[in-house]
Amino acid sequence: MAQLPDVKPVPLDNATPPPVDSGLFAGSRAFKVKTLITWLILLSLVFGLFSRMGLQWELVEQKLPFLLGLRLSPDGFIQGAALTLLITACSMIFCLLLGLITALGRMSDNPLAFGCATFYASLFRGTPLLVQVLIIYLALPQAGIVLGALSSGIIALSLNYGAYLAETIRSGVLSVPRGQKEAAMALGLSPWTVAVHVTAPQALRIIIPPAGSMFISMLKDSSLVSLMGLWELNFLAQSYGRSTYRYMEMLATAAAIYWIMSIVFELFQSRLERRFGQGYRR
Repeated sequence: MAQLPDVKPVPLDNATPPPVDSGLFAGSRAFKVKTLITWLILLSLVFGLFSRMGLQWELVEQKLPFLLGLRLSPDGFIQGAALTLLITACSMIFCLLLGLITALGRMSDNPLAFGCATFYASLFRGTPLLVQVLIIYLALPQAGIVLGALSSGIIALSLNYGAYLAETIRSGVLSVPRGQKEAAMALGLSPWTVAVHVTAPQALRIIIPPAGSMFISMLKDSSLVSLMGLWELNFLAQSYGRSTYRYMEMLATAAAIYWIMSIVFELFQSRLERRFGQGYRR
């Protein structure tokens, strides 16, 4: 029988990483430059299209401070994009709390906690957000529960997106191999330490991308509170459009502001993804 050649294993400590191709960084930089050029070309085409419509840019300049929320509403409260960001920020906080509690209930062995979590998630994922907004603001007063427009919008957004976020958190936690948790527990680490320093950093790699997309959608869906008369960005754009009969200028400006705010959210999401993915790059 032929003998296999004697192969000496290479110690892992002495293993050298493969050489880094310097062209990779040059290609990556060139890719970013080409992408930026593509964006600039497309933006110039969009601006060229709008310039052919005979838009009144003076009207946009006049109403822009109100749309951005740099001016207060007649009752002295914030309005425009500033109110949109306030609603989104408050909804994000309550959404995170609801999503975390519901995810824990979905992974619980307690039938009561599991039943409550699954019922809540099914109810708010299975009904439209618009219907939920109207029920909370218009129908609950029939039961003696009267809520303001701002609180109704925040509650509706939080309940709706909390149900979706719970499934994202649950899938992220379940993606962490059980062996890592067991190994950490075998080292004598407390369950809280294991959850914070072992499970959470790995789960966040899975949770952040879809959660970031949901929060961007929440920013845009906050326009639904305009149905309740709040002077947020969408409400102001429609109001100025009706009063001036220049809908294109106002709605296009509102769309541009929403787009800019979404880009800021995307950049923040990208930084979080890089932050929690550093330890897993090859």
